[in-house]
Amino acid sequence: MKPDIIVVGAGGHAKVCIELLHAMGESIRFCVGGDAGPDHCLGIQVLHGDEHLASLRPEGYTRAFVALGDNRLREKLGTKCVDLGYQLVNAISPQAVVSPSAKLGTGIAIMAGAVINASSTIADLAIINTGATVDHDGQIGRTAHIAPQCALAGNVVIGDQVFLGIGTKVIPNIVVGARSTVGAGTVILRNIPENSLAMGVPAKIIETEGK
Repeated sequence: MKPDIIVVGAGGHAKVCIELLHAMGESIRFCVGGDAGPDHCLGIQVLHGDEHLASLRPEGYTRAFVALGDNRLREKLGTKCVDLGYQLVNAISPQAVVSPSAKLGTGIAIMAGAVINASSTIADLAIINTGATVDHDGQIGRTAHIAPQCALAGNVVIGDQVFLGIGTKVIPNIVVGARSTVGAGTVILRNIPENSLAMGVPAKIIETEGK
């Protein structure tokens, strides 16, 4: 088996994740990107088309990282990688602070300056972006994305596939329901239902699917 990692994605988010993996001492063999786009990403050859994920497995590649900022697409391709037999690896910056009591899933990205405090849980394929903080007992759902400079107080629960825009602030004991999107700079003082769009100071529900 080959130790090199296959990175799924070749855009700006992939560039950040590639540098995280390099900082961890990892080696990356290929990026797998869309049908269009550049042929190299930070000097790494880009293979165009998701079908390459299947063809690389028989060659002995077993480790993958899904470097896509879009939550639903990351879910789709992360699941595809696992179904093909890849092990999802984590990309965690040496400049991040992660509590030894935190529980980390697989395929997650934790960027420089992020802080994960005591007894928090980060589920598979989640992103904790640059300078974001998750205080004690936080729960971050599968394929959620906590954007740069977000600040989550203690006991906050973020559902699967939630996107918190840059600079979002969340007071203690709040639940943000699955698949919701929160606009940049929002201050969340009350629970957000599933499938909602919220923004403002304080947060206001703009719409909720199915209602």
